[in-house]
Amino acid sequence: MPAKVRRRKLMGDINVVPYIDVMLVLLIIFMITAPLLKEGVKVDLPDAGAQPIDADFLAKHEPLILTIDAHGRLYVNIGKNRDQPTSEATVSSRTAAVLRRDPQTPVLVKADTTVPYGTVVRAMVLLQHAGAAKVGFLTDPVRAAPAPGEAHGAADGAK
Repeated sequence: MPAKVRRRKLMGDINVVPYIDVMLVLLIIFMITAPLLKEGVKVDLPDAGAQPIDADFLAKHEPLILTIDAHGRLYVNIGKNRDQPTSEATVSSRTAAVLRRDPQTPVLVKADTTVPYGTVVRAMVLLQHAGAAKVGFLTDPVRAAPAPGEAHGAADGAK
């Protein structure tokens, strides 16, 4: 008697385990690289109770920000290599070009609290020679001290 040939039943399921493995690896890669992609220069801004610039005005005119780090290096937020220090000549030329295109561009200085006053003044003079009529400063808002008895407000519950 001939032997029966058993046919395998076709499986219609998709094995998703390899896809899950790939997704977990990608998730780990993005979790590690995301904090490294932060743009900007580390600056410890001084606290001040100044009024903010109008949001509608900032939406129409992107501000030119001159950053001075703790070592006195200059950075401009417009142009190539925003995270690389630039020379005073580059700051002047970029500022002049931006202000020729849009004279209402707000010009702001973002200086570290440890930068000497003379360095900030020299940077402001550079901006004024490039055509900036007004120069503002970026600061952190002043944090109000908690009133007596409010230090444990969240733990006390509603009163």
